[in-house]
Amino acid sequence: MSAFPAPIVVKIGGAELDNTSFLQELGTAVQALHRSADGVVVVHGGGKTIAHYQQALGLKPKFLDGLRVTTAESLEVAEMTLSGLLNKRLARCLTAAGLLACGISGVDDGMVQVSRMTHPQGDLGQVGQVAEVNPRLLQLLLAHGYVPVVSPISIGLTDGRPYNVNADHVAMAIAATLAAPRLVFLTDVPGVHIAGRMVRALTAPQIEEWIAEGLIQGGMIPKVRSALQAVQQGVVRAVITNLSGLATGTGTSVVPEAQERS
Repeated sequence: MSAFPAPIVVKIGGAELDNTSFLQELGTAVQALHRSADGVVVVHGGGKTIAHYQQALGLKPKFLDGLRVTTAESLEVAEMTLSGLLNKRLARCLTAAGLLACGISGVDDGMVQVSRMTHPQGDLGQVGQVAEVNPRLLQLLLAHGYVPVVSPISIGLTDGRPYNVNADHVAMAIAATLAAPRLVFLTDVPGVHIAGRMVRALTAPQIEEWIAEGLIQGGMIPKVRSALQAVQQGVVRAVITNLSGLATGTGTSVVPEAQERS
């Protein structure tokens, strides 16, 4: 029996999914990547759109220590937005580019199983943290040439209830489970710039040093920390790049320190 595909995993933030030109360019970039890789899995977020529809429905966002609280009502909006509107918009975009795209969520086939996230300062509601990934559905789709498009809404390991999960964490867990050679965090810049120059590789000590020195700042801090967490969880290489870099294989790679020295 042949080995299962080891695809490249691409994580897309939700803000970009409202941009028509981005979606058109994304389809072309993923198509090019799919031709050169052993399959592609796309994981997406959608916090901006969720907040929009919560506001339209009169639901006031709640936060605990900077983390969004997911009530029963807000979970329904999150599931409709992530697993419905945005997931199908993205699948449609990739299908229009000539790919076999299939929109799914962590709930399907019990793919992403989670435990309830706890916080010492209070209850976060229906927020989950990944416990395990069942790769069966992903492997089936990849083996038949499909690009799975994954919403991060996932299923409780013990209670079978839906949970809202950070899309970065879902992408990391899927990439580690599938032994992905690369996890790409897609952003609007070609990579991490230090002193006006894009760096090709970063290690954990460099990341923390440059954050402390203010050379990595703002919205790039959570991006590099997510990429670092991915390699610490077993992903071979995590890359921060934009659409152009996705197609050409360029960007800033976050790698284990030993790999950087070799």
